[in-house]
Amino acid sequence: MNTDFARQQMIEQQVRAWGVFDTNVLDALKEVPRELFVPEGFAALAFADSEIPIGHGQMMMTPTIEGRLLQALALAGGEKVLEIGTGSGFLTAVLAKLSAHVTSIDIYDDFLDAARRRLDECEIENVDLIKMDGMQELPEGSFDAIAVTGSVQTLDSRFADALNPGGRLFVIVGDSPAMSATRLTRFDVDTWQSDTLFETDLAPLIDGALPPQFSF
Repeated sequence: MNTDFARQQMIEQQVRAWGVFDTNVLDALKEVPRELFVPEGFAALAFADSEIPIGHGQMMMTPTIEGRLLQALALAGGEKVLEIGTGSGFLTAVLAKLSAHVTSIDIYDDFLDAARRRLDECEIENVDLIKMDGMQELPEGSFDAIAVTGSVQTLDSRFADALNPGGRLFVIVGDSPAMSATRLTRFDVDTWQSDTLFETDLAPLIDGALPPQFSF
């Protein structure tokens, strides 16, 4: 497979065609070698517009959803980012290219170990990988942007509370097969704005079904 050609086709025919025009996002997707982050045996699907199973019932998001997520966060380079669900580590790597620092959490040791090896191979150093169940706890501190890489049935208020003023949260909320990709922007302590970006269907975070906790 001609990976450079396949990568360019992914960006032009999938990601850009689905409304991702942020040149920083497109450049970062071009720079990070997605083929290094797919499981063994799935190299042929690295640039396809399809989810890729990565183990434990979890899926690597499609390039189009990854692109829309990254564009929604509108990273300018100086942000402190939290990723809930490390998965393959590909989105972690792209977030790291677009921000100052990424804290990424996952409950599976093998995901974290594989992501660490891949990030090292790409010489990406501005990432902390932590074993943690995001549905039970979050890292200390607050963040300028939060990416939730699995769906949740309802939005957990802790995700929103972990945002700094001016921060953006991307999360996919709802029940299969009709879920809403949502960007939540925090303007100050008590002021929020929620925007529904598109409809999709995404595998849930482990224990992602919670009673309603946050209204916006």
